[in-house]
This record gives sequence, structure tokens and C-alpha cells, in this order.
Amino acid sequence: MAVCGIGFYQLIAQEQWQSLNRKLATIAGTLHDGIEPALSEPGKVEPIMDHFLPGLVCINHTPCPEPVAIAERHIAGVVHQQDYYIRFIDPAGNLLATAGRQPVGLPTPIASVSHQTLKAADGNSYRQISVFLKTQTQIPWGYIQVGQSLAAYETYLAGIRWTLMLGLPVAMLLVAGASWWLSGIAMRPVYQSYQQIQQFTADAAHELRTPLAAIRSTVEFTLDEPELSDTEVRSTLRLIERQNHRLSNLVQDLLLLSRIGLHTHPLNLRACSLNTLVEDLVEEFSALAIAADLVLKSNLQTAQSLTVLGDEEQLYRLFANLVTNAIQYTPAGGTVTLHLHQEEGTAVLAVQDTGSGIPLSDQSRIFDRFYRVNQDRARHTGGSGLGLAIAQAIAQSHQAIIQVQSALGQGSTFTVRLPLKPSRIV
Repeated sequence: MAVCGIGFYQLIAQEQWQSLNRKLATIAGTLHDGIEPALSEPGKVEPIMDHFLPGLVCINHTPCPEPVAIAERHIAGVVHQQDYYIRFIDPAGNLLATAGRQPVGLPTPIASVSHQTLKAADGNSYRQISVFLKTQTQIPWGYIQVGQSLAAYETYLAGIRWTLMLGLPVAMLLVAGASWWLSGIAMRPVYQSYQQIQQFTADAAHELRTPLAAIRSTVEFTLDEPELSDTEVRSTLRLIERQNHRLSNLVQDLLLLSRIGLHTHPLNLRACSLNTLVEDLVEEFSALAIAADLVLKSNLQTAQSLTVLGDEEQLYRLFANLVTNAIQYTPAGGTVTLHLHQEEGTAVLAVQDTGSGIPLSDQSRIFDRFYRVNQDRARHTGGSGLGLAIAQAIAQSHQAIIQVQSALGQGSTFTVRLPLKPSRIV
């Protein structure tokens, strides 16, 4: 910003300087073109000069003739209004006549130098241009010098300098504040991800520690017993087998989640009928529902089969997790219903239960890994807290949306919206 500010200042200063030179060159060129054709003798002030510059003052007793009556053409107004000064000098450097506001104590310039910057006795600076004049017979007549005060130019540049000196620190403070604020916003997801990783690591360690501790304590107890009956041995082995099965399921779920999150688990995309999927779910989970004293049924609100493009195995896992979750958290005598219908190019499959419901404060976290609304009940049913997290990961990999609606004492409804398969895809 500092370099840009300096460059901007230099650009403005150069443009103003060039504009000043152009103005001086224009006035000097106009006077040169109008006066030079009428010059007859070197160093002689002609009447046409007074016509172009009314009020011409002659120096050193140089006679000023009466102006001639020609077409109206003079620039005296410009000279007086914009603080220009005009000087006529003979070839020897002697001042012949002046017009405009003359500087006080201006040093004698070198007439042969076209552009000069001079400083008067009062400290003011002036920019001056000198143009050579010839007579009608091409004899050197002298020079015309046009100059203007640099006070307005310097004041303008001083204003820009103050603006930059005051504006640059303010702009830097604003940029620093905005950068701090934007970096905070940008880092917020990273910080949240870091916290989630920490929480996930702690939860995974806790979940792995529980079955490992159970296996270890069982083995230690068994080793301390000098004699064990066949029944006790089988009971110990069954306990170890259950804990091993729990560990295997947990590791498989963690691997599935990591593969889906890193997109290393390829999707076997093909046309999948959700009607058939719902029928398979009802058929395969009927035994589990009967064992829990529940009613598991389907409600297909579409006359035709709804087909989506996806990985059938993963979609089955998604809805199986939702059905399993509904059965586990619905008390005996309840009902779990699978609804299927179509809404504006999307297939909507909802799993509705008549369970105890989910508190509003927990609904935003139920899709987090290892999160359980009821810790004791979830552990009793063997859940690891990864079912809904896997369901959400599969839904996201299929560009689907999964939502939950629940109220305490009124049950829960998990709704998945999947885009229907385009008709051109077979």
C-alpha cells in the first residue's frame, strides 16, 4: 500500500507538471504565432503586442506604441486570471516589456533555455518557458518568456501528501482489523475441525478401551482360576467373542467413515429402486421388530417405482442404520413406519417411530460421531454412536439431504431426500 501510495503521488505530480508545461507552451505559442509576423526591427516593441496583451508595460524608457485596430484577439484575461506573467527580452538579455503579475525579485533567467524553474526573493517558485522570436527578415528579435507561479501546484501536491500520510495509516489499521476479522472467520472451520478431531480421538479411544478392558479383566479372572468347568470356559469365550465382535464392528465403522470422508471408497453407481429397498428393509428387520414387540410397516405413497442413481449397498446401509436406530429407541408396543413419496424431482424416504423423541438441544449433535442422547441405553443395546454419522456421510456422498424432526414423547422422523435418476441414464 505504501508503494502504491508513492506511485500514485508520483503519477499525480507528473501529470500536473506536464499539464502546467502544456499550458505555458500553449500561451507562448499563441503569442509567438500572433506577434512574430509583425516584428520589423530587433528589440522594438510593436503595436500588435499591446493588442494581444492590453496594458503592456515597457521597461527602460522603451516606447510603447498605440495598439492597431485589428480583429479581436488577445489573451490578457487568461494572463491576469491565472497569475501568468509575460516578458519580452532582446537578444542581449535586456528586459523590454512585461504583462501580467510580475514576480518580485525573480532572478534573470537564461533566455536560451526553453524551460526553467525559478525561485523569487519572496520564496515563491515559478515555472517559465522561453520562445525565440525573429523579425520579418529572419533577424533575431529576442525572446518571449511566459511563466506562472507554482503556488497552486505545490498546494495541490501538499494536500495529496497530507491525504496519503494520514490516509495510509488509517487504511493500514482498517486492513489489519479486517484481515484479523477475516482470518478469524477463515480459521473458525479449521478450529472446529481440530476440536472435532480431538473429540473424535478421545471418543474412539474410549470406545476401544471399554471392550478391551472387558476382555482383559475376563482373561485375568480366568487365569487366576485354577480349575474351570466346561460351562465356565464356554461362558468366558462367549464374552470374549461378543467384545471382539463389538471391536470389529467399531473398527469397520471407523474405516467406512474415514473412506467416505476422504472419498477413497468408490461408489458403485447404478439405478436403484427405492420401492424394492423399502420392501427389503421391512422384510429383513421384521424379526428384530417382533423381538422388540414393535410393528414395522411401510407406506408407499407412489404408484410407480422411484429410481435413484447411487450405490445400492451404501444406500441400504444408510436406511438400515435409521431403521435400527428407530427400533432401538422405540418402546414395546410402538410402531416404526417407512414412508416413501416423490416431491419435485426428489425421492423422499422417511423413517418414523413412536419412541420417546429427541430433546431439541440434542438434535443438532445427533449426527456427530460417538454422540448418544442416552448413553446408558445406547451401550446396553450395543450401539457405538456411529450409526447416524455413517448415515449422514453416505447421504452427503449421494448429494442427498438428511433431516430430523422430533419432539419429546411424540417420536422422531428421519427424512432423506435423494435426487431422482435422470430418464436418459439407463
